Amino acid sequence: MIRVTEQESTYHDIDKMSVLEILKGINDEDKTVPDAVEKVIPQIEKLASAVAERMINGGRLFYIGAGTSGRLGVVDASECPPTFGVPFDWVVGIIAGGDTAIRRAVENAEDDDKQAWLDLQEFKIDANDCLIGLAASGTTPYVIGGLNTARKNGVLTGCIVCNEGGPIAAESDFPVEVVVGPEFLTGSTRMKSGTAQKLVLNMLSTTVMIKLGRVKGNKMVDMQLTNHKLVDRGTQMVMDELKIDYEHAADLLIRYGSVRKAVESTHK
Repeated sequence: MIRVTEQESTYHDIDKMSVLEILKGINDEDKTVPDAVEKVIPQIEKLASAVAERMINGGRLFYIGAGTSGRLGVVDASECPPTFGVPFDWVVGIIAGGDTAIRRAVENAEDDDKQAWLDLQEFKIDANDCLIGLAASGTTPYVIGGLNTARKNGVLTGCIVCNEGGPIAAESDFPVEVVVGPEFLTGSTRMKSGTAQKLVLNMLSTTVMIKLGRVKGNKMVDMQLTNHKLVDRGTQMVMDELKIDYEHAADLLIRYGSVRKAVESTHK
C-alpha cells in the first residue's frame, strides 16, 4: 500500500511563513476534503445501508480507534443519545488506552492487536452487531486485531481510513477509503484526515438514525431536553407542527418529555 498520509507536505519552510500564509495554506488544504469524501459516497452508502439493516434488527454500532481517530469515534457515539434520543449502548465508541486516552495519549496502546477485542467483550458484542474501525493510516494494530476477531465471530465490519489497500480495509466487509493526500504539516493526520473521518461519521450516524425513524421531516423529534436552548427548540417544533401558541407547546413538551410524544399526544 502507498502511505499517502505519511507523504511529505507540498508546503515547504512553513516555519518561516507568516500567520496569514499558514492559515491560508491550511484552509486551501481543508477545501479539498469534501471533494475526497464525495468520491467515496458509494462506499459510505454500502456501509450505512448495512449498519442500518443490522440496527433495525436490534444490533448495535461500535467504533474502535486510537488517537485522533479513536476520539472522533467517541465523540460521534456520545452525541447520538442527546441528538436522537437513543439508549447510550446503541452506539459505543472505544479508544485504545481507555477513557484516559481521550485527553492524554497512552503509550503503545495502539500497538496491541489483542486489546480491542478484549475491550469489546465488556459490552458483550455479538453477531448481531456492527464494528467500524477508525484509523487514518489504515494500519493500526489495535484496530486490525479488533476487526479480524470480530469478523471471525460474525460481526459486520467496516472502516473509515485515509489510505487505500491497507490491512484494516482488508479486514472490513464495507471499507470506506477517503484519500485526502499529504497533510499541510507532514504526517499530522489530525488535520485533513481527521476532518474527513469526522465528515464521514456525521454522514453515517445521521443516515442510520434517520433510517431508524429517529427523525421526522427534518426535525430531531427525539432529542433529549437537557438545557434551556433545547427546550426552546423543542417548543418551537411543537408549535410549528401543531399550529399552537408557545405556552401551550411548552406545556405539552414538558408533560410528555419529547417533541415526538408531545405531537403524538394530540393525535390519539
